[in-house]
Amino acid sequence: MRIAWLTYSFLEYSAFHVNELSLQHDVLFVVPSEPTVLTDDAVADRVEWFAFHKPRFRQPIKQIAKIREILHRIDEFQPDVVHVQQGHLWFNFVLGRLRRRYPLVITIHDPRHHLGDKASKKTPQWVMDLGFRQADQVIVHGQQLKDQVVSLFGFSQSSVHVIPHISMGGEPELAAELNTEQPVEDLIVLFFGRIWDYKGLEYLIQAQPIIRESIPNAKVLIAGTGDDFARYEAMMQDHDGFIVHNHWISNEQRDALFRRAALVVLPYREATQSGVVPVAYGYSKPVVASDVGALSECVAHEETGLLVPSCDSNALAQAIIRLLKDEPLRRRYGQAGYQRLQQLSSPACVAAETANVYQQAIAQRAKAGEV
Repeated sequence: MRIAWLTYSFLEYSAFHVNELSLQHDVLFVVPSEPTVLTDDAVADRVEWFAFHKPRFRQPIKQIAKIREILHRIDEFQPDVVHVQQGHLWFNFVLGRLRRRYPLVITIHDPRHHLGDKASKKTPQWVMDLGFRQADQVIVHGQQLKDQVVSLFGFSQSSVHVIPHISMGGEPELAAELNTEQPVEDLIVLFFGRIWDYKGLEYLIQAQPIIRESIPNAKVLIAGTGDDFARYEAMMQDHDGFIVHNHWISNEQRDALFRRAALVVLPYREATQSGVVPVAYGYSKPVVASDVGALSECVAHEETGLLVPSCDSNALAQAIIRLLKDEPLRRRYGQAGYQRLQQLSSPACVAAETANVYQQAIAQRAKAGEV
């Protein structure tokens, strides 16, 4: 197959997909040029890589010119199928044109904007919905998301496919040397990723004194950027109990952080799915997560981690304490997570399932005589 993969975001996620798909298919990777996220060696040489400068949302003339350039490059490639990630404020208006020429698959990562996610809310929900409805076939990363997408947009059950989130991140043995900022005897509870209101970081901060009282050498490590962090700092009663990296995290830094962690925590107020969980599993780390969205589909309670009620700092603290006090249990959950990752979310598994969706989109359009 000839596959055109288009994304304005989800860059690292997309790179893992196209690299694997390109082992058996011809792939055009249409992606913004962001060298801090996608380094020269992030995309395999066998992938045709069309990197474009992403104009600001408030530059309509430049946006239109760039869209024409992207469409021209896709037409030159003559794909059998086009795969779009989530959508884009401006590009969504030409998805209908693209669909008239090629079968269209869309991965819907977030059917609705997350609470406090200022970046995604720059695009009105109706514009996102307009784009979603153009899809011939849809991919989501959880059964709950499938149910939501079918309900919202009227897709048939057979046209919405649940495929696990692809495993991402470097292999542990290739990670950078452990950061020695803190003594090795500290037990690190890692919160990693974008810091938006829906991530529920305040509940982890509220849980920290309870955790520290029971386990004095426990520390909460917060790594990522997003919301104004000053309001979270103001909540911290015990600053010595926190390690904060409030900035963009490189792959090398991420490797070191996950290697240091005793466990990974997702105290989310609400969620769809998470790319943090497969990264944690890749380092054989157990996960403590809120039981919201599709997180219960990727965190197996009492098997790869623990699920707790959302917005409950005490329940969160008790789950973390339980794992920090039981190293064999942490190891068992972490190993189970790693095995789950290899069985369900490895690039090879995910690429095969994704290619099957492409075939269905192509067959659907051929049957209708549209392509």
